[in-house]
Amino acid sequence: MQITLSKIDLAKTKTRCLILFSTTQQEMCKEAEAIDKASNGLVKRQLVNSGFNGKAGETALLCETGDMPCECLLVVGLGDEDEFNISQLQKGVSAAMKNLLSMKVGEAIIGMPAKSSLTTSTLLRETAQALINATYNFSECKSDDDKPHKIRKIRLSVSNSKQLAGGRKSVQQGEAIALGMEMAKNLADLPGNICTPAYLARKAGSLGRKYKSISTKVVNEKEMEKLKMGALLSVSRGSRQPAKLIIMEYKGGKKGDKPVVLVGKGLTFDAGGISIKPSARMDEMKYDMCGGASVIGTIKAVAEMELPINIVGVVPSSENLPDGDANKPGDIVTSMAGKTIEILNTDAEGRLILCDALTYSKRFKPDTVIDIATLTGACIVALGNHASGLMANSEEVASDLISAGESCNDRTWRLPLWDEYQPQLDSNFADIANIGGPAAGTITAGCFLSRFTEDFNWAHLDIAGTAWKSGAEKGATGRPVPLLVNYLINKAG
Repeated sequence: MQITLSKIDLAKTKTRCLILFSTTQQEMCKEAEAIDKASNGLVKRQLVNSGFNGKAGETALLCETGDMPCECLLVVGLGDEDEFNISQLQKGVSAAMKNLLSMKVGEAIIGMPAKSSLTTSTLLRETAQALINATYNFSECKSDDDKPHKIRKIRLSVSNSKQLAGGRKSVQQGEAIALGMEMAKNLADLPGNICTPAYLARKAGSLGRKYKSISTKVVNEKEMEKLKMGALLSVSRGSRQPAKLIIMEYKGGKKGDKPVVLVGKGLTFDAGGISIKPSARMDEMKYDMCGGASVIGTIKAVAEMELPINIVGVVPSSENLPDGDANKPGDIVTSMAGKTIEILNTDAEGRLILCDALTYSKRFKPDTVIDIATLTGACIVALGNHASGLMANSEEVASDLISAGESCNDRTWRLPLWDEYQPQLDSNFADIANIGGPAAGTITAGCFLSRFTEDFNWAHLDIAGTAWKSGAEKGATGRPVPLLVNYLINKAG
């Protein structure tokens, strides 16, 4: 879908569908008022007759357009003007696109609100991002007959020509973030028999071929053995699919600038191993690689933007399945850092592959390391599906991530990482246990990872509740790509 930005005379431009926004106060944009005047009040009369209230996501399709050149007019609610935010904008844009898709419209014009509590940059970036997100449909495994309708072109219109130069950059940023989210969602929505560790590695490699700023390499199991990655290798023992450690380096900054390292959990399927999960909803464990998918998607978005910053993506990828050679409860493995780990529960495998990846990250002499993982069901109990859990050993990194999340409605909530929780990981037989009991499961998982991050600034994002949706809307969300990209934009200055 092509998205363009220009100053258009909406009352005189021919289009299949013209989309205008309105608030609950029935205050339309300046252009909409002009269109209503040109139609002798036809627009407002139809709105009144339709019962339209302007709530966020509410729509009214007006088919009587009088002498206007548009074939139909779609008015979309943005909610209360005094409470307008990114969430309301996303609801409105998503509702508009659903209407266009159901009408099988190929192109449309959107009149952007001239008055908004959001900056023009944020308004255009989030609109472009929401436009692409709303049209995402996983169809890779469907027959051609089931392929969804595609919208070819959306023209965004601003009322002030001064907004065009900076506005186009904002639109491009929104498109880039959406494309990164799209890649993350597509990888996550693929079934585990297709999206294996090797497939994930190939997809990461394709970015290196597409963008000159990205180089990709894959560490195989023999090389992991030489690196003494006993924790990571122990997880793949129950699978016929060999583990992969995927390394992506994006070089957009100055040579010698310390990189931000993003470490993403890439469990392409997690049955729990010997500590096998219940069968209900086990199919959703293909989403246990959403952390890795978000890292790949983030690097794609950053490359599209050509951000002036150095980034390294590290994705440890494996399957976790029951087998005669799989980890057993009570087994002890040795991590790359030399710490021994007692495996009390084989379903707490994410931290095993992450700890070796975090230790590996030290070789890049990072400015900051952020790991992203669908790590604990306990995070869903604590925060639901709205915010990702955040833990960090750096106040600055935590603050910057929280701020970045608020600016794009991909929010986090910080949890404590106090020393008082660490004894829950004590083991009678090894340096550390891989679980800390039923209490504070998300926090003790973070505490486990903190044992391998003492030498650098680090943050941990638990995205178990935000990476995908269940039920009728089952599918990956693409989070936290917006959060990570906005953090990196701010970091790049």
